[in-house]
Amino acid sequence: MKKLLIASTALVATAGMAAADITITGHAAAGIHSGLDDVTTTTNTTDVAGDGVYSNAGVDFTMTGATDNGISFSASVNIDAGTEIDSGDFEFDGADGGTAGLGSVSMTGTFGTLTFDDGGIDNLYNGDFTAADVSYSTTVGAVSLSVAHDTSGADDANSMSAGYTASGMSFTLAASDDTDGTSSSLSVAYALNDSVSVTGKTDQVAGAESVQTITAATTLNGVSVSISSANNSTWDVDLGYTAGGFALTYGVDETDGWTATATTALGGGATFSAGVDNNDSTYAGVSFAF
Repeated sequence: MKKLLIASTALVATAGMAAADITITGHAAAGIHSGLDDVTTTTNTTDVAGDGVYSNAGVDFTMTGATDNGISFSASVNIDAGTEIDSGDFEFDGADGGTAGLGSVSMTGTFGTLTFDDGGIDNLYNGDFTAADVSYSTTVGAVSLSVAHDTSGADDANSMSAGYTASGMSFTLAASDDTDGTSSSLSVAYALNDSVSVTGKTDQVAGAESVQTITAATTLNGVSVSISSANNSTWDVDLGYTAGGFALTYGVDETDGWTATATTALGGGATFSAGVDNNDSTYAGVSFAF
């Protein structure tokens, strides 16, 4: 990570601005892939990308500062180019536009945080819903609150979330407008001790039956186990092992679909990662952080 300070110690834009700085970071990745889901297609079926090579690089500029009256602000710009994969979802994302993109612009003070990002803010209930353009978050006592809005007029343009934590127990409520009404979810998590936690969640998608899920997770000596089961006959088992910068994961669900991944830190900001799933989808490559 490199930090660039302009005009000796500050960029002065207005008389009310105390100081600002620009942080520049970079990233790159390269590797091979085979049989990944191709999300670049526009068909309603799941297409598969053929064998290939991916390589990409990008630069991120983050600008931060504060006004004399205590309001902090930030903005970001990124430049990305190349061919990308989504290793978490075993997907081929295709070629990046290779153009500069404006990220979020936010302001934070005693009033909370106001964020602007045209189509870049995830719906607070479901990230697959329409992305929002503006959000506001604040804390009232021990309760955290957030609301988000998309100006396009979509059916799911508005969403909200609230959270509360006390005595090892946390509550999270999320909701969003939807085509058939309001979709919402409520989850309760309790930490039995430093290594074992239990989570219960009820999710009500508008126009559909609610789904209740129970999850138990434990971590001990680098070994993690997570087991979840829902009343709609779905379940997941996830195993993990981490030691000395090396990590292995394995997950399986009720469809006998499984994924296995391995990552290891190479030092100097470089990481090797590889993965395979039950569909014979594979990837292997190296990523770099600058």
